[in-house]
Amino acid sequence: MVTLSDKLFYKIGEVAALLQVKTHVLRYWETEFDCLKPVKSRTNQRLYRRQDVETALLIKDLLYRQGFTIAGARQQLKSGQAEILPEEELPPQQRLKQIKADLIRMRQRLTQSDPTQES
Repeated sequence: MVTLSDKLFYKIGEVAALLQVKTHVLRYWETEFDCLKPVKSRTNQRLYRRQDVETALLIKDLLYRQGFTIAGARQQLKSGQAEILPEEELPPQQRLKQIKADLIRMRQRLTQSDPTQES
């Protein structure tokens, strides 16, 4: 888990080191995710606030650990359902139950949003 100091602003290199990604990845995420918008200094250097770093951590978790596509991660962030999953893994039977419950929820959402479908 990443621990953040009490700094007000982090430079892009510091954030990249914390997340263990390259700086160009962060710049790309800025173009793809509206919620990731660091402020820029007078010298046009990106300065990430704590909230920006936490958002970048969430994006990394959605893309790298949870396996979402860019569009899927964007949708998770917009819906407010995105969260960083705990590091520990669930036993296989519990994981399968969780997957089944997620699939049932997705099916319900899809049938609710499509009025042509019948139950």
